[in-house]
Amino acid sequence: MQRLRRGRRGLRLSRGPQRRVLLIAPPNSYRTFAYLDAGRRHGIDVVVASEGEHALVAALAGGLHLDLQAPDALERLLALNARTPFQGVVATDDQTVELASRVAAALGLPHNPPAAALCSRRKDLARARLAAAGLPVPDWRLLRLDRPLGPQLEGLSYPLVVKPVSLSGSRGVIRADHPEALREAIERVRRLLAGERQLPAVEREQLLLESFVPGPELAVEGLLTDGRLEVLAVFDKPDPLEGPFFEETYYITPSRHPAEMLERVERRIAAACAAYGLREGPVHAELRLHAGDAWIMEVASRTIGGYCGRLLRFEAGHGLEALVLRHAVRDPLPLVPPTGAAGVLMIPIPGAGILRRVEGILAAQREPGVEEVVISVREGYALVPLPEGASYLGFIFARADEPAAAERALRRAHRHLRVVLAPNIPLSLATG
Repeated sequence: MQRLRRGRRGLRLSRGPQRRVLLIAPPNSYRTFAYLDAGRRHGIDVVVASEGEHALVAALAGGLHLDLQAPDALERLLALNARTPFQGVVATDDQTVELASRVAAALGLPHNPPAAALCSRRKDLARARLAAAGLPVPDWRLLRLDRPLGPQLEGLSYPLVVKPVSLSGSRGVIRADHPEALREAIERVRRLLAGERQLPAVEREQLLLESFVPGPELAVEGLLTDGRLEVLAVFDKPDPLEGPFFEETYYITPSRHPAEMLERVERRIAAACAAYGLREGPVHAELRLHAGDAWIMEVASRTIGGYCGRLLRFEAGHGLEALVLRHAVRDPLPLVPPTGAAGVLMIPIPGAGILRRVEGILAAQREPGVEEVVISVREGYALVPLPEGASYLGFIFARADEPAAAERALRRAHRHLRVVLAPNIPLSLATG
């Protein structure tokens, strides 16, 4: 049986406009608007620090334009705090969790140690910590792209999975069943990483090779308070994720796995957080159920990706971002399990090309149980599927009395959609 446990409540702050949270977000984050909306609803001034001249920061947040990789990023954020003190610091995405932890540490606010935040987004460091803690992990090896491959590929067993050490959303994750497929996968990921200039050089020059772990996959949303984990939701992923690529599609909650397995899942996640050193704030975990155990694939120190957080509603309709903000200012919301079942489909990108239109949206929205269909990619945008792609076409949300009914509603709705693409013709060819 899935359950929520109440953690220690900590100091309750008055509900006044003086409560401020620093939100550190990459400019393309899906989550920023949701945090701003939750802040308005709960009397919390959310100040966004982000890159570029995006209207979101200037018009809605009164925040700070900031190169998140700049050497003076921490100093500038501390200077911002001197003018408008913060009661909490939240990172929206993997790219910002380390900086957020350093800011919170400098301000004496609840935080994850910077080394733990780094571990939560670096798959190689995470694997080492999990293995040292005695948790079940696949066999793995770190591959250096700046060294000859031959000696590094000796003695491998197949199938195995190639992974960048720091990208998320299954980008660059490829299964290889034999040596030739492995070399092709390595070269494909090498090309992908060469274009990720925002990553440190060490993260562009290394890959993780690990044995493929079969079995159904789960995702878990949780919240840490002083190192204690509270599970917010467990999602089944009913579609098998066996490769060669690992595009996630359906998330359904509550889980339909046995209660004793879900209890093991919770224990494994808590142990992984302790192994990383994580103590505060949201966590999003991915696991595989294999050989009677729960194998940690990753534990990220941020919320679930994309718009998927919309799926979770707690007491009085409060959303996930509200829980995180109230936790950050030590004025936590009561955690009451949501009733019924819910699901989301991260609409897969069917192929490469220029998006012309998506047909069948109204028919999909009319399906019983479907709550919303969101197409998050504009017409004219160049679609890139996994393993290189970095976004989904959109999201379908459904609610029902039972998980199976929510899943059926999503599948019926998806069948209505038809994605019309135009060829992505290089400019040099188009102009002759």
